[in-house]
This record gives sequence, structure tokens and C-alpha cells, in this order.
Amino acid sequence: MSRARILSALGLIAATASAHAGVSSTVTATSDYDFRGITQTAQDPAIQASIDYAHASGWYVGAWASNVDFCAPGASGCLDADYELDLYTGFSGSMANGIGWDAGLIYYTYEESDYDYPEIYASLSKDWFKAKLSYSNDFGGDTTRGDTPAYYLEAAATVPLPRSFSALAHAGYSWGDYWDKLDDAGAGSAYFDYSLGVGYTAGRFNFALKWVDGSDLKEADGTPGDVFSSEARVMLSVATTFQSK
Repeated sequence: MSRARILSALGLIAATASAHAGVSSTVTATSDYDFRGITQTAQDPAIQASIDYAHASGWYVGAWASNVDFCAPGASGCLDADYELDLYTGFSGSMANGIGWDAGLIYYTYEESDYDYPEIYASLSKDWFKAKLSYSNDFGGDTTRGDTPAYYLEAAATVPLPRSFSALAHAGYSWGDYWDKLDDAGAGSAYFDYSLGVGYTAGRFNFALKWVDGSDLKEADGTPGDVFSSEARVMLSVATTFQSK
């Protein structure tokens, strides 16, 4: 996706949201961009930002962006993208018993590449616990492999603790034809990832210190230049959200 199209998409969201309450933006600085246990920045820091609009009906739309690094020094034939932009929309709400629900569509884009792909998701939440299932009919967007469906099932917990602290836990499992084809090629397989950590809120800033481990994906445990590495690591992040009134 070109920079002009990215700016147009962000501008459309911002223009729509600015006329109504319900617009918010979150900015995050993190020591690594982790996606399902796999680094997207070769274990280097990332700056991430989102803009979101939520309607009283439960409909929402937004965009999220981050820097990425998918090429080891001196490598060729890799995905040479400097940033990722995700566009998403969906509906969320809650039931009488307090269970929250959310369903939507997200489209992952990586600068001007052929690796863009869509994913649909649905989640249920209750108090401090959330479970979510995601599915893509073309995970990774690599057309040379044909259709590559993939699933991701995850569970996350954010348990409040005294003095503005919280306990953080996450576990996920990736599987499907995409991972089966990698397994056949000796380049990957279905795998588990998890993280454990602690969060802290100070004013409008949210800090998180986590141990992240995707090393069940053994083929990516310690890759050259740490590109797409799944090895265990410690991550520190700080985020702040701005909300319209």
C-alpha cells in the first residue's frame, strides 16, 4: 500500500471521527514488536500508533501502524518493508450477564508489497479474562504458495493488583494450512506462544514488563540477525491514550 493511500485512509478515519465523540488515539513505545511470539522488528524497538472511532451502536473503525524489520543485514529476497499499517472495523457489545463480545475484520499491509492479507476475528471477554479466535484465508499473503489458511486461538488475562499494578498473562496457538506447508518445507510448524508479565498505570501512562516466548516454533528460535526470531526475550513497553470528549 502506497504512502498516499495510507495517509488517505488515516485522514478519512480522522475526518469521520472528528465530527463525533468516540475518537481515540494510542501511542506506544516498545523494546520489540511481538506478533504471536515472533519479533517483527528483529528484536529492535518500535514506535506504534493507532487512531480509532467507536460509535454508540457498537461499530468501530480504526488504523494501527508500526515500524518493522524483516531483512537481516546483507540478505536478499526478503520482505523489504519499513512499516506496517493495519486497517480494521467491527462491532462490539456486551450481554446481560456481563460477557463482552467483539467481531471484526483486519487487513494487514506492509508498505508496497505482495504480502498484504485479511483476517477475521471474534472474541468473548469477562472481567479480566478474554478469549479470541482469528482466521485468515491467505495468511502471510504469499501468492507463490497458493491459498494458505491459518488460525490463531488465544487467551489473555489482566488481573488487577494493589497499588495500580496488574498481572499479565497470554497464551496462543497458531495452526492451519499455512503452517502445514511450512512444516512440509522444513521451515516451520504449528506452535504455541505465551507471555507473562506485570503492568503498572501511572496517570495516563501504562507500563508493561513481559517475558515473551514463541520458541515452540523451533525453526525460528535464533534466526540470523534475529529476523522473525521466536526466541524467548524480555520486553518493556509504555503506552498512552488520548480520548475525545
